Amino acid sequence: MKGEVKERGMIFNDEMVRAILGGNKTQTRRIVEEKFYGRAVAAELLAKHCPYGQPGDRIWVRETYRVHGKATDVATLVYRASVRNSWTEQTHRVPVEVCNKPVSEKWTPSIHMPRWASRILLEITNVRVERLNDISECDARDEGVPPAGSLLPDHPGTFLTPKGDFAMAKVAFQRLWESIYGEESWSANPWVWVIEFERIQ
Repeated sequence: MKGEVKERGMIFNDEMVRAILGGNKTQTRRIVEEKFYGRAVAAELLAKHCPYGQPGDRIWVRETYRVHGKATDVATLVYRASVRNSWTEQTHRVPVEVCNKPVSEKWTPSIHMPRWASRILLEITNVRVERLNDISECDARDEGVPPAGSLLPDHPGTFLTPKGDFAMAKVAFQRLWESIYGEESWSANPWVWVIEFERIQ
């Protein structure tokens, strides 16, 4: 029987935050640390030790932000991932008494985001373990790789790599992964936690 729901923070870069907000990202992959290797011989058992949570647990998104202003009762936060959007979409208000950060024009890195500043809450729907290279085309799309869209309207199954090239979803995800973790990281084919989620806030 499921116990108390746990919440954990998880860092996402600007592009992935936009994909979550746009409803295009419902999965994330994180490298399994070596300390977990000896816990179980089967991936199904190893998934139960996922440090990011289990189905029903929640993830609050850590992203780059800054405190734009403070009024008598509320503080207004701005999020870098949404600066191209309308003012309403790029801001979030919190009670001023919880905001212990000063007003600043400088961005606060995602790693330093406190829980009260987070505007996005995810609920884990499934956790599994697999080799990185085993990702399917469908799962690569669910990782939030950007579709080519109007840039290539006659090919709806085409996506963009970080360098702006056209590719199938799995290749686009590979290029995205390499841009974050290094080119050798894909060929290393590590075990990864595959965390599926839905946005609830």
